[in-house]
Amino acid sequence: MSSAFNVSSEVGPLRRVIVHRPGIELARLTPSNAEELLFDDVLWLERAEEEHDLFTAALASAGAEVLHFDELLRRTLAVPEAAAWVLDETIDEQTVGPSLAHALREYLDDAGPDTLYRVLVGGMTKAEALERIPEPPSVTFALAHANDFLVTPLTNRLFTRDATCWIGNGVSINSMRTPARRREAVNYRAILRWHPLFASADFEFWSDDFATGEATIEGGDVLVPTAGALLMGISQRTSPQGIERLAVRLFEAGAVERIVAVRIPDRRAFMHLDTVLTMVDEESFLLYGDLPEPECHLIRPGVGGRSLHVTQLTGSLASSLATAMGTGEVRVLSTAQDAFARERDQWHDGCNVLAVAPGVVVGYERNQASIADLVAGGIDVIEVPGSELGRGRGGPRCMSCPIERAPL
Repeated sequence: MSSAFNVSSEVGPLRRVIVHRPGIELARLTPSNAEELLFDDVLWLERAEEEHDLFTAALASAGAEVLHFDELLRRTLAVPEAAAWVLDETIDEQTVGPSLAHALREYLDDAGPDTLYRVLVGGMTKAEALERIPEPPSVTFALAHANDFLVTPLTNRLFTRDATCWIGNGVSINSMRTPARRREAVNYRAILRWHPLFASADFEFWSDDFATGEATIEGGDVLVPTAGALLMGISQRTSPQGIERLAVRLFEAGAVERIVAVRIPDRRAFMHLDTVLTMVDEESFLLYGDLPEPECHLIRPGVGGRSLHVTQLTGSLASSLATAMGTGEVRVLSTAQDAFARERDQWHDGCNVLAVAPGVVVGYERNQASIADLVAGGIDVIEVPGSELGRGRGGPRCMSCPIERAPL
């Protein structure tokens, strides 16, 4: 298989994809910390693991090489320079204060990659720290309760789509909106820099500075409808400032010619653009039928320097999608069922399907209204269980980070 990383469409045959099987981090999820860790419910871990195994089996059966995030990160952490860099970015005076940071670093600097992985992804409580280190002279430590996290678990690691997104022959390491997810990007940056699969590969970095201001982007808001174009959601997690920063870099490199920014409602159920809109073949989109008509803007390179040319688009969302595609029209499939079925499907990511080839998508079996619309539109649906996985408010597209698709 080619070593080239390239994603120039949403629907080209899927060749390589990164996923993360639910693990220790979700065993830390409880009703009392779920909201802070961005969950609405507590998953049954063993069943979620079974469902995820069926999901990855479906991807493999469709011809994709499935890369597991835990294996990538463990291999990366075996590189001393990588482990030190990740710890520098994760445990410092800004997060836990100087005394506790020093004590944790003394322990973790000598830990092997498996132990380090468990802490970085699964977190560490005060009680667990006391089993490993002498009590440090730290007010932060003294005030913490036994089960308080000194290092928080990365419970959203399941959704590999968001911390990075591949656009053409490059990758954007994203500035995440919420503190609960920002460290995900740190781990990805280490993998892309030190893991043997990526260390000597030739690809671009569109962004990798982990900005923590208002300029945020998450991968669920980035769709690649065709080479040279992007659809980007302005959402709870992705800001217009973040879109502009990425646009300037992509335009400077000549990587894309246009971006259509779609403003979606600021609601939990509409967290990212791909919770309401995904692409299913070369000309067709699956759309949540009750989405209010969004405001859309066309972004193109400006004249000179880092300037942009921005135009508000008029007309329907379908016409804005056609503008992004550079075609006269597109086909939009939307749930034709009653309002109750539509809302139930959308809550469990009925529109969040993953194309593994043109006209072939993976979707949750529970979302029968969306599946009926897809089938009626001539789309083949590979159904996978998602009763537990769906509790995390993410579907098959959310749980996958394509790094290589075959060209159309």
